Amino acid sequence: MATRDGDISPRTGGRMGNCFACQAHARSEWCVLSDADLRLIDDAKIDRDYAPGDVLYHQGDACKGVYCIRSGLVGLRKVGADGNSVLVRLAQPGDTIGYRAFLAGEEHALGAEVLKPSVICFVEQVVARRLIESKPELGLRFLKTMSESLNAAEDKFLQSTSFDIRARLAHLLLVLKDRFAAEEKDGALKLELPLSRQDMAAMIGVRPETMSRAIRKFEDDGVAYFSGRTVKVPDISVLFDEIDAVA
Repeated sequence: MATRDGDISPRTGGRMGNCFACQAHARSEWCVLSDADLRLIDDAKIDRDYAPGDVLYHQGDACKGVYCIRSGLVGLRKVGADGNSVLVRLAQPGDTIGYRAFLAGEEHALGAEVLKPSVICFVEQVVARRLIESKPELGLRFLKTMSESLNAAEDKFLQSTSFDIRARLAHLLLVLKDRFAAEEKDGALKLELPLSRQDMAAMIGVRPETMSRAIRKFEDDGVAYFSGRTVKVPDISVLFDEIDAVA
């Protein structure tokens, strides 16, 4: 069931959690807050469970606050002029989303869709703004995150202009392996991805049909084997070789 920005409250299934016991807290921008600040969030925030397909907010929605991912996975999507949705990036535990629109006082430039079962905290903008005004370090943390995001976007653009499709696909699999891969008895890596092939194509900047051809070529060459959303990589060093060949 889809939800909209700000549509979470104790009356609609939200539950109060404990920031002090949150494992994602140490990896988030909120780690600079004092115990008193964390108590303020505990008193004000709402956290709840989300299922795959739930929408936190749509592109163009007014920003009513920010979301911190405690567990699970969220996809940030951009809808183009043709109406097609493109996966721009992934948000993982410890990531805060919606902060750009919050800081700029603008509508959300991207939509946020839950990709895996998740627990997500919502902090209303009045609370978040009070904390930033009283704790400048928090605002600096968000600026640092924004800078890192822009650097990643520049790197992605560079890859699209200097890497061939094979290298881009190899790089994507290497990025995804850290979170979604498990090593099998034969030493191969098995990735269980929450992404469709269309989403993977969008993440490396190619059309779905181009992605399909690249996948077939990888399989023909024994680099990786794809079955639905499962990918088996017999030898991870071959993925690095694909990138080194064009670096």
